[in-house]
Amino acid sequence: MTTKTKTNIIRIFNPIAASLALAVSALLLGGTQAKAQCTEVLSDLREPIGTLLTDQGNLLVSESGDPTAGSGRISIVDPSGNRRTLVDGLPSGPADVGDPSGPTGIFMRGRNLYVLMGVGDVGIMGPRPGTTLENPNGPSSPIFSSVLVMYFSAETENATNGFTLTPDDEQALADGEVVTLSNGSRDRIRIQLLVDFPNFIPFPLPDVPDNIQVSNPFGLVALRGMLYATDGGRNHVWQVDLATKAFSPLVAFPNIPNPLFPDLGGPFLEAVPTGIAVSGGQLLVTLLRGAPFPTGTSTVEQIDPATGGDTTLIDNLTTAIDIIPLTKQGAAKYFVLEASSAGPFFAGNGDFLLFEDPAGPPVVLANCLTLPSSMTLNRNTGTLYVTEVDGSLLTVPFR
Repeated sequence: MTTKTKTNIIRIFNPIAASLALAVSALLLGGTQAKAQCTEVLSDLREPIGTLLTDQGNLLVSESGDPTAGSGRISIVDPSGNRRTLVDGLPSGPADVGDPSGPTGIFMRGRNLYVLMGVGDVGIMGPRPGTTLENPNGPSSPIFSSVLVMYFSAETENATNGFTLTPDDEQALADGEVVTLSNGSRDRIRIQLLVDFPNFIPFPLPDVPDNIQVSNPFGLVALRGMLYATDGGRNHVWQVDLATKAFSPLVAFPNIPNPLFPDLGGPFLEAVPTGIAVSGGQLLVTLLRGAPFPTGTSTVEQIDPATGGDTTLIDNLTTAIDIIPLTKQGAAKYFVLEASSAGPFFAGNGDFLLFEDPAGPPVVLANCLTLPSSMTLNRNTGTLYVTEVDGSLLTVPFR
């Protein structure tokens, strides 16, 4: 793994660190280790971060972008693996370590697509690793660290050649306007800014009094009338009332001791919440943990959305980045995606794990991944879609 790739993955998952289908039931009951073959579908995505399957059978992919401003994108991938653009020109900017940050988590309810915007170029690298300063030139977009909601018809999803958001459109969204885009045909998409999280908070340090802590919205899910977003920079989960647009932190995750200190890294590890899912009315949140990403420190937390109560569901993980719960005949099983199977600093391949019992050892279903960032399961075909930050989209079949 190159130094740049290591830096890139740290930026995506923690800018503060900077420094089934039921058709697989036979496999699930068998309890034996399996290593499925990863098949590449696409290789030219722009740092994909989030995925979801629509009711039309298409995969939507959020892409953080490339080094150019406004290169964030939402793509449509049809069941045959063909990519089309849904929306291009979304905000993207170099984060504090220089790599692009743009669209991240996505969630769809009905025909409304909710899109998280990452931190962008709100901050720049501070005087030493682990510090961040406010960008003296200001951010390149007024809608970083926000949630957008996009409405488009099924006909548009299945036929569009894409729309492009302009800087003027971004400013209009920031000003509270509804932006409707057209591509010259009958296709339309309506976009509105739902909430605008704080880009950062002051976080002074003894040697860096101007240090800040930036937001880094990453994962997104809805439950009843609320939207929940993980924030890998602020180390908490936002809750957003969809009716009133009011938002507040639901739960904050504390630092833990770094078992590799003082030989490697600082004395503490940040939580770095990433993936989020709903299971039995509870929220499941993966905590990646921060640099140097020691083996066995990552967890899956179960959060009560009514109280913010936090209990550990699965522990002893390494760089957990996403989770999919499955319930069959009242029994829950959990699929966990790890960005790397060994630490520190992502020393192993990414892997896809099955926990038939959250307290028991996992079954390794695939270990052929390289820096995966998200997963989505097509329960009808028994196919898992996995994105990798190098721009790849893979499938891991189960049948």
